Amino acid sequence: MKKQFDYDYLVIGGGSGGIASANRAAMRGARVALIEEAHLGGTCVNLGCVPKKIMWHVAEMMEAIHHYADGYGLEFESKPTLNFKKMMQNRDDFIHFLHGAYKRGLDSNGVEYINGRASFVDESTVKVNGETVTAEHILIATGGKPRRLDIPGGELGMVSDDVFRMEELPKSIAVIGGGYIGVEMSNIFHALGVDTHLFVRKSKPLNNFDSVICEGFAAISEAEGRKIQSNKTVTEVTELADGRYKLHFEDGTSHQTDMVLWATGRIPNTQDLELESAGVKCYPGGYIEVDRYQNTTGNRVYAVGDVTGRAELTPVAIAAGRHLSERLFNDQKNAYLDYSNIPTVIFTHPPIGTVGMTEEEANDLFPKEAIKIYKAEFTSMHSSITQNRQKTYMKLVCVGKREKVVGLHGIGKGMDEILQGFAVAIQMGATKKDFDRTIAIHPTAAEEFVTMK
Repeated sequence: MKKQFDYDYLVIGGGSGGIASANRAAMRGARVALIEEAHLGGTCVNLGCVPKKIMWHVAEMMEAIHHYADGYGLEFESKPTLNFKKMMQNRDDFIHFLHGAYKRGLDSNGVEYINGRASFVDESTVKVNGETVTAEHILIATGGKPRRLDIPGGELGMVSDDVFRMEELPKSIAVIGGGYIGVEMSNIFHALGVDTHLFVRKSKPLNNFDSVICEGFAAISEAEGRKIQSNKTVTEVTELADGRYKLHFEDGTSHQTDMVLWATGRIPNTQDLELESAGVKCYPGGYIEVDRYQNTTGNRVYAVGDVTGRAELTPVAIAAGRHLSERLFNDQKNAYLDYSNIPTVIFTHPPIGTVGMTEEEANDLFPKEAIKIYKAEFTSMHSSITQNRQKTYMKLVCVGKREKVVGLHGIGKGMDEILQGFAVAIQMGATKKDFDRTIAIHPTAAEEFVTMK
């Protein structure tokens, strides 16, 4: 006799991946409940993509006025100022609206929403708010959280979550970390007029990205006066008598600042879930072990999104969650997410776009004679009549006799919007000849990708 469950599908975590999977499963006829201890929307809506992008837009406008207004003949009776509290309030109002939109979406699909913190009792039973809930299938989509360095004084300063709770801007800030969060946040604070210093442990920021990205970002940063120090390992942070902070580095140097922002990676939200009770194993570092179908080592227990450590991006979690629900509740037995060719944007100033292999990755996989690289460097038209002639850097990585495009990378004005269409082309297997025979849109930055020689 088949065991009776409270639900067909129980989702732990109300972020992008969890909500998408819950809604899709319910649309396919499953009885679904979703457990979330905080606000619906997860990191992306509350402490990531959405509030970050709003601050990025504000910073972009402020930077455009600073760099380009004079060249375009724009004159102001007084210097534009930012009402930071007003911006933050309007941003928070928008996020509150999104909370309601997510709840209405769950309600319309018949997904039961349970506000509370979940922990496993066994592979089909979860405890929440002092009660037990059972389900035939359980999804873990609890996301991640910022990581601080385990050093003396590591508890001092902020992490990225705290940025979105700020009520006023500091006069100075030190951002620790050369990954995408570090460069995004340091660019935003710099554009908003904060004396910003970015400290990077490796030889350059964005060290894992294609060389054209690293080199282009460094060149633009230097030209526009951003303060970046590489090969800097923080060993200790101390709080000074005046409330400021002092960073101590491995090389014996130090730096004083009003605020410290740790952008030193993220860790999965797996603590207190009692995963061992469900037979769920984790990799070193706490990320949940999954196969291509998002199966964990627990029976009928699954995981998607940042908690798995695979391509920690909102659209990836959404796609993985939907594929999983189609497999479980719509008889698509072989449905799974292909993690190759995932387009990614870093919201620096200007933005960075990348999809597919880097030149360095291609060199590791293919003979040198099979690889052809096309590059372009030019002054984007938006800054052509100004003193700050901002450069754009682009690259195509092609492989084989047909010169299949396996990688596309760029940093420059509009790269965030340019990338999506080219990602479709690369996903479809486009070649350099396909690019070449596409008519260029002039005058745009995007046309460089179809006119490279």
